[in-house]
Amino acid sequence: MLAELRRGTMPEPEALDAFARGLASGAVSDAQAGAFAMAVCTGPGLGELGRVALTRAMAESGSRLCWDVPGPVVDKHSTGGVGDPVSLILAPALAALGCHVPMISGRGLGHTGGTLDKLEAIPGLRVDLSEDAVRALVRDTGCAIFAASDRIAPADKRLYAVRDVTSTVDQIDLITASILSKKLAAGLGALVLDVKCGTGAFMRTPGDAAALARILVETGSGAGLPTRALVTGMDQPLADAIGNAVEIRVVLNVLDGTAGNTRLQGVAAALGGEVLHMVGRTPDAEAGAALVDRAIADGTAMERFLAMIAGQGGAVDPGVDPAANLPQAPVIRDVAAPATGTLAAMDGRALGQAVVDLGGGRMREDAAIDPSVGISHIAALGTSLERGDPLCRLHAADAAAADAAEAAILAAVTFSQATVADPPLILERMT
Repeated sequence: MLAELRRGTMPEPEALDAFARGLASGAVSDAQAGAFAMAVCTGPGLGELGRVALTRAMAESGSRLCWDVPGPVVDKHSTGGVGDPVSLILAPALAALGCHVPMISGRGLGHTGGTLDKLEAIPGLRVDLSEDAVRALVRDTGCAIFAASDRIAPADKRLYAVRDVTSTVDQIDLITASILSKKLAAGLGALVLDVKCGTGAFMRTPGDAAALARILVETGSGAGLPTRALVTGMDQPLADAIGNAVEIRVVLNVLDGTAGNTRLQGVAAALGGEVLHMVGRTPDAEAGAALVDRAIADGTAMERFLAMIAGQGGAVDPGVDPAANLPQAPVIRDVAAPATGTLAAMDGRALGQAVVDLGGGRMREDAAIDPSVGISHIAALGTSLERGDPLCRLHAADAAAADAAEAAILAAVTFSQATVADPPLILERMT
């Protein structure tokens, strides 16, 4: 198989299936897995048929979830951004609309936050659920957000660990198979992808983001999973907060209606609209987005969110504000605008890294994080500020960490005297 890859010839599906089974069983060594990843990176790649074959093979390398529920089983996946808790709004909203959402999520690494880390800011909440617990929670509440077990696509877990130490993570064929193999193993009937584009995303340009979205859609659909994608803007945090507990507070504000119709809700509604149209619940995606907005407005999405949190062991006390249980940092202070003008640009990657440096993220998978730290009340692009007005609010473990984060934030923003247009939410749609 390696010789074929070096010659630019796609391996036969049977060879990729044997390779995936060998990864899962240990029959394939780390050296062989590394050689495979390197051959894919240095050669012409796997191509569409090869991506589909590898995705299917890794999905079949472990157990696949099966569902006995009275509605469609759906999910959403994001390629990663900054201040992006869309999953925590979308999953309960879709559950409130009759869908079932078994959302396998991950932890943050580098400048992008992880959904599981955000959830674990809620005291007592567990994300390492058994398959039986996931089935029961999805049946009873409509949604669960949890970590992949060792039984779900174990070949992907093994190959990713090898890619991480051989600097072969960023190859698009391997990224695609890694994302979609877990979704295929989750037994979904429909998947929508949120491919981020901008300074806070891995894909910086619209062209690169659209290329990734197209490949993901083609591969997912080719592997038997109906898939659509939206390319969405990430030139500023989607929420007005970056961190774990601080983003949970934003989610609660969206779900209880106090946040208004924000960019965050707009992306959640657009993605949900695609899902509802895919499963035949609405005549088009726009009608589906309106239903998501209605589920938020009438409180049913919040009901499902709180039921999911309680079902995963999180602290939810009747009659008590859910945010009251969230951890708070010892040092909370505002960062003042350094100049008078319009907020014209942000370096999203630098802002995300500032939160990592505060202790709210990790650069190694085994690093611990502080769920209380982060940045909140971040002014949106296009906001007119006077010198000294609040630009954002810092949540830090101590004054020294807050000082360092403030310097990083001020270096990451640009002011202008010109009017700045509101950046678009949805850049492109792939079906």
